[in-house]
Amino acid sequence: EDINFVAEPGKTTAIIGSTGCGKSTLVNLIPRLYDATEGSITLDGENIKNISMKELRDELGYVPQKGILFSGTIESNIKFGAPEASMDIVKEAAEIAQATEFIETKSAKYESPIAQGGTNVSGIEQLLDKYPYEVSGGQKQRLSIARAIAKNPKIFIFDDSFSALDLKTDAALRKALASKVTDSTVIIVAQRISTILHADQILVMDEGKIVGKGTHEELLKNCEVYQQIAKSQMSAKELGIDGKEEA
Repeated sequence: EDINFVAEPGKTTAIIGSTGCGKSTLVNLIPRLYDATEGSITLDGENIKNISMKELRDELGYVPQKGILFSGTIESNIKFGAPEASMDIVKEAAEIAQATEFIETKSAKYESPIAQGGTNVSGIEQLLDKYPYEVSGGQKQRLSIARAIAKNPKIFIFDDSFSALDLKTDAALRKALASKVTDSTVIIVAQRISTILHADQILVMDEGKIVGKGTHEELLKNCEVYQQIAKSQMSAKELGIDGKEEA
């Protein structure tokens, strides 16, 4: 309740807060997985309830908390939201999503089969390359992110999509993504402060409300909830807080 913010093209809006505070609920309103009971959500000034569901979702690249893969191949999974995408687009999306490192190890590469749900991407595929293979959580997530990138949407929604990635992969992916999606609106739900440090605006949620809005530096000064999250994850030195301020 009492939610009010603008997510602008070419900028990243991050959403952070404790478990159960409403982060996923908030972003799930955008693709109309359910509708707001009061107020309105607008896309380029148009109420999303007045836009057809297909038209609305065509504008979105949505990556949920748990990446979902479909039976087929790596290529067909990346092209799921953009069936007309060229192989160059598929490969670029995989590269940005940091997925090429494991795709290129397969003899069939982008033609490698994936079982329904992606339950099959891990170590044994090295021996059984011609069979559908086990996908680890991080691999599945990177392929889901590559799928959204290949679609080249107006709005990216990453609902805690980076938590399955190690910090190094997370950082490399976000850096590559930033150079690619210069005109898109990016919305990131995150648990880790490190994922959202450089967001243009950060929304801090607590019990279903926005209790802080601003950059990382601004929120460190004026938002107690954000300060608590930051101090629980990063050292005073990393946060640029000296001993006097800490005291």
